[in-house]
Amino acid sequence: MSNSSKAVVSFIVGAAVGVAVGYFLNSDKKDELVDRMKFQADKLKDKWRKKKDHFEDALENELA
Repeated sequence: MSNSSKAVVSFIVGAAVGVAVGYFLNSDKKDELVDRMKFQADKLKDKWRKKKDHFEDALENELA
């Protein structure tokens, strides 16, 4: 795939994402969407925090 083809595909994908985000932000379901995204972000943060804590514990045990 040439550079110009990649640029066109990237532009189309970016435009589609922009349209989708704009649609949801202007829809009646905006608050519901934002709440779901915050909930998922919190779940992801908790998951990464647990993995970090587990890794730190394992590292401390190896170094001790």
